[in-house]
Amino acid sequence: MKRLSLIAAGLLLIAGASQAAVTVSGDVANPGPIALPPGGRLFDVISEAVPNAEGYWLAGGLLRQALVEEQTRLKVGVLFDLEVLQRMATLFDRPSRAALAQRVAEEVRQMPVTGRQIADLDPVAVEVGFARNIRLDDGDRLIYPKRVDEVQVLGAVTEPCHLPYQPLQEAREYLEGCSILDDAEADYLWLIQPNGVSRRVGIAHWNRESGQFPVAGSRILVPIKNDDLDPPLPELNQQLAEFIATQLAEVVR
Repeated sequence: MKRLSLIAAGLLLIAGASQAAVTVSGDVANPGPIALPPGGRLFDVISEAVPNAEGYWLAGGLLRQALVEEQTRLKVGVLFDLEVLQRMATLFDRPSRAALAQRVAEEVRQMPVTGRQIADLDPVAVEVGFARNIRLDDGDRLIYPKRVDEVQVLGAVTEPCHLPYQPLQEAREYLEGCSILDDAEADYLWLIQPNGVSRRVGIAHWNRESGQFPVAGSRILVPIKNDDLDPPLPELNQQLAEFIATQLAEVVR
């Protein structure tokens, strides 16, 4: 009997040591590791963490261990294309383009691979079923950053700009507050909202799209021109935008 008790105690210790957990940080009442029950979902963790009712949920981030490998490949691919762009620009005697590719590559190297998954982290929406109650895994993280009342412009600019957020201001209008390089693609920009959703937006006279409003914490990527090189890199700017979208506002700063 004593032996059975010892075995049972040992099993309990093992179960406790292997307890799955999700770490929550940022603007929440109860930050830190939160035990994840078998089959645990997003709302199980949110209800324990208690995000600030007046917080900026739109900018929240769900970081998944399962997505780290995929996003590592994305980052490597972006860096490879930027290196190719630098070499091609040098070959075609475009030193400013080569310097831009080198600078952007260094900025990308400084960005961590987060494993961010696009998800609606509004606690109310998740509770009532308007947003997916995603099943979570051990080691996942939830981050609720503070609101950032600015819009960042980066990419083919003299240097990244941090501009005051203006409600109902078109994405293209923010470019007027930055010094855009001649090596920028003139017809499009990439709008990256703080929830991780990115979209290419037409800004030239022939393809101009209206109603594309950044929200507080958005980023605008000014694409790097490359269609005048041989070979061009048609996926570079899209993949660059997708990788930037995996970054949280507090990480990009």
